[in-house]
Amino acid sequence: MPNGSLDKYIFSAEKSFSWDKLNEITLGIARGINYLHQGCDMQILHFDIKPHNILLDSNFVPKVADFGLAKLYPRGDSFVPLSAMRGTVGYIAPEMISRSFGVISSKSDVYSFGMLLLEMAGGRRNADPNMGSSSQAYYPSWVYDQLTREEAGEISPVVADMHELEKKLCVVGLWCIQMRSRDRPTMSEVIEILEAGVDDLQMPSRPFFCDEGHIHVEDSYHFTSELTAVSEEGLSVVSEEDDV
Repeated sequence: MPNGSLDKYIFSAEKSFSWDKLNEITLGIARGINYLHQGCDMQILHFDIKPHNILLDSNFVPKVADFGLAKLYPRGDSFVPLSAMRGTVGYIAPEMISRSFGVISSKSDVYSFGMLLLEMAGGRRNADPNMGSSSQAYYPSWVYDQLTREEAGEISPVVADMHELEKKLCVVGLWCIQMRSRDRPTMSEVIEILEAGVDDLQMPSRPFFCDEGHIHVEDSYHFTSELTAVSEEGLSVVSEEDDV
């Protein structure tokens, strides 16, 4: 694709989109993933949704790419065998590690999409070890705290300065990264929310990573360290060398 991958734009101060354009790209990605889940005779589970795997054409229309980890399953099936566990650390849904969070399904892609949304909204990776013990080190936790402060009636300068589309992407992203798969929306529901206004958006429950409020960045990596351990046991965790 002539404009490369999405990560080159959302993580760069030099290359940036307007909020309207970013919202348009977000909807394009959501529709693409929803087509994989609902538009084919067999549902396609991608298992590796992340900025690097979203390619942009000459008009910045997004294309979901790199199907090296994807699997086909009958659309009526809600259960995916555990042997299908795969993905990139930082975007892998919790049920990939423990079935106590739910079954592996299309909702696993929803979780990855939620992490992608938060990165698009914040213009930064979700966990930044360079921030040390700063409360901003783990972006999903930090933005959840800022948004809930506003709901509680507190004055939050951060939220006051947020563009309404930025706020919408954050709230939808937080819904998508709910720890239990049953608490996440489907991709078709995500599209409906993204196409609607921001006035009726409800805040979700606090995600698992945010249970302690302002957490230390090392705590935010506790879950990813488990993923690394799992990958060392022979499961397929993609590396950068595997990317398109």
